[in-house]
Amino acid sequence: MLQACLNGGRDRRFSPAVPFTPAELAADALAVRTAGATELHVHPRDGAGRESLLATDVSAALHAIRAAVPGMPVGLSTGDWIAPTGTPRLDAIREWQALPDYLSVNLGEADAADMIGLVTSRGIGVEAGLATPQDARRLVDLGKGPDCLRILLEIEEADSAEARRVADEMIAILEAAKIGVPRLLHGFDDNIWAMCRRARELGLDTRIGLEDGRHLPSGAPARSNAELAAAAVGIAA
Repeated sequence: MLQACLNGGRDRRFSPAVPFTPAELAADALAVRTAGATELHVHPRDGAGRESLLATDVSAALHAIRAAVPGMPVGLSTGDWIAPTGTPRLDAIREWQALPDYLSVNLGEADAADMIGLVTSRGIGVEAGLATPQDARRLVDLGKGPDCLRILLEIEEADSAEARRVADEMIAILEAAKIGVPRLLHGFDDNIWAMCRRARELGLDTRIGLEDGRHLPSGAPARSNAELAAAAVGIAA
């Protein structure tokens, strides 16, 4: 599975192609599906372009995307920096009428257990985001791994060898705990293509998009999320 992560917290200084509005997200969703992506991860924005978990912003983004790409699974982030930030964002999620297919929950955040409980109570799939071996151990200790839709191995180390070591250590922790749910391996910036290739070697899902980086395997800047998705499909082949 190839997931396209369209925007994250990136702004137009990072790339002029970063989508903000519901219409821009919808257009990019269609473009990446055409390029070969099968699922989506997006960060809805408010009218000022800021990341938002408020019901109106979430609903607008989801409705636009689903109108453009019916049936394509779409997920959002629950990062604790996203407005209304901290604990109030759990209250915001309780108010949602339009629901995503899944939500990513960062195990490095203090309220991860509460967030997982809320997300599952709303019938939304959980992507457990692990950035470190400590995050993997916390997921094991919480006993929530088997309840997740998938586990995200989110590797931040810039050095390819170190990135691979961290990924392999997290995988070993999950395997020792017999957590067999699907895994998605991806990197950020300098290591995105090394991690994409590693995911393919291991038979894991992966993701690509302007949230994670802006350069193609050649080193040239990508002009769009669709261009990144097409490059990842090429690696898969």
